[in-house]
Amino acid sequence: MAFFDIEGYEPVWLSGLKAVRSAHGDRLRALVGKRLQHVHLTWYVEYGEWLQDAPVVLDFGDERLEITHWKFDELSLTWNTIDPFGKAEWNWGDPDEPSPLRWRQDIYPELSALEGQVLQDVELLESMYKGVGGSMVALGFVFLGGRFTVFNAMDENGLEYTEPGADYRKHSLAG
Repeated sequence: MAFFDIEGYEPVWLSGLKAVRSAHGDRLRALVGKRLQHVHLTWYVEYGEWLQDAPVVLDFGDERLEITHWKFDELSLTWNTIDPFGKAEWNWGDPDEPSPLRWRQDIYPELSALEGQVLQDVELLESMYKGVGGSMVALGFVFLGGRFTVFNAMDENGLEYTEPGADYRKHSLAG
């Protein structure tokens, strides 16, 4: 069974800056200069909230980046395996029940405001904390009109819209 019963999606877990940069640095760098079309989040219909455990999907038209954080420091970045338009909702394994999950792009106005803007930089944000979350890597996406970070919110995805604080070391991929 696929992760969260999302057809075609199988996360590949990495831990630490070196592993993430080695596996995905070039492809993340290639996103710079592309226009963000949408950020798709999984909406849990019954509870009326974002399901933070499911992937965050960044749609750049010709590339879709799928981001999932898990445990304390594991990160999966996959590419073009999720089609939020082709299958906007799914039944989580029980076809006789109404769909509890659906993709949405309109949950947070901070993200909607960045749609249509050109990506200026992708930052790998290395956690400065040692120990449990010491090898955690977040991803920062920088635009002329703002930014957002997808980070590990203790075994799920979190979103921030401000400049990363001193608890992260920034590694820009733009230059």
